[in-house]
Amino acid sequence: MAPKISPDRLLQIGFGFWPSKTLLTAIELGLFSELAKHPLDTASVQDRFGFHPRSTADFLDALVSLGMLARKGTKYVNTPETAIFLDRAKASYVGGILEMCSRRLFGFWNALPEALRTGMPQNEAKSGAGNPFDAIYKDEAGLRGFLTAMTGLSVGSAAAIAKKFPWKKYKSFVDVGCAQGAVPVHLALAHKHLQGAGYDLPPVGPIFLDYVRSFKLENRVKFLPGDFFKDELPSADVIVMGHILHDWNLEEKRMLIAKVHKALPRGGAFIVYDAVIDDKRQKNAFGLLMSLNMLIETPGGFDYTGADCKGWFKDAGFRQSRVVPLIGPDSMVIGIRCRYSRGPRWNCFSTCGPPPARRGGRCPPGRRGSGRRSGTAPFRRR
Repeated sequence: MAPKISPDRLLQIGFGFWPSKTLLTAIELGLFSELAKHPLDTASVQDRFGFHPRSTADFLDALVSLGMLARKGTKYVNTPETAIFLDRAKASYVGGILEMCSRRLFGFWNALPEALRTGMPQNEAKSGAGNPFDAIYKDEAGLRGFLTAMTGLSVGSAAAIAKKFPWKKYKSFVDVGCAQGAVPVHLALAHKHLQGAGYDLPPVGPIFLDYVRSFKLENRVKFLPGDFFKDELPSADVIVMGHILHDWNLEEKRMLIAKVHKALPRGGAFIVYDAVIDDKRQKNAFGLLMSLNMLIETPGGFDYTGADCKGWFKDAGFRQSRVVPLIGPDSMVIGIRCRYSRGPRWNCFSTCGPPPARRGGRCPPGRRGSGRRSGTAPFRRR
């Protein structure tokens, strides 16, 4: 007997903005942070947040039904999930990115039909404000909020990268486009031998250093100011670039990858992480929706498959690459610069398999498949 077809899933997706905006509003108002201090009843919430009597009980009970709050007697409390991840007082807070969704993205997505027809951004740029990053970086309060949001987006992947990459083989790293510093902090906490740095535009520096100092890592994690479009990248054994590559068009993506290849020592590693789309483009819904978000937010950005990224890596001269799932929709693509390669035209496979037989591409005598450890270049600027 054929399964019964129902419209339930269609309706659930279509009405998905109801629960989404309910949760986002609670986060934006700081409800979970307030409940982390002590449980509150309906009247107390109404008084604390200035809600109308008509709205309060339905709002709170809707959050209960969504599994975001629990009710004990007449008082409301956080669930284990919201207590850990939606309390602004905790380092584990991921609500920054959700606050940005509520304040910025929710409204911009109303213009998705226009974006699909025109291929143009539908954010501040639509009203002549220019690149949204320019506006964000000029305003200290806005920049701090944006960088906190990026921490919320990256903290889970940062912890996974610390566990899933063979850091014992390397001594130094730099996170290009480091934002507040979630990745450098997680790497330094997990691996005591590492020396690292964050690289970003100069206004990010004080915010990055405040975050690093809060973990007492200022002696091992530095900030390097620069513009990855205008300047040479600093060199380290490992260069990380997270939630950056998808912001840019194909030409810009290739340029950034080539810059990284140039900055790495031989044997060095490049880690890119994003919501990497599955190669068949049918399973990672978040990655595909993130690519639509890049349509809304950027002039040419888009998300990509693992196969896409590995192809760009190969074209830039990386001779070994692989895709490693991280957490949720995120994956990292790891590229290794060949220990004996002189650039993209070389084809040495000392770490990837037998070298080609043609002249000029051979490994040095006695080095073929030597299995020596990857690059251990000191952290430095090029």
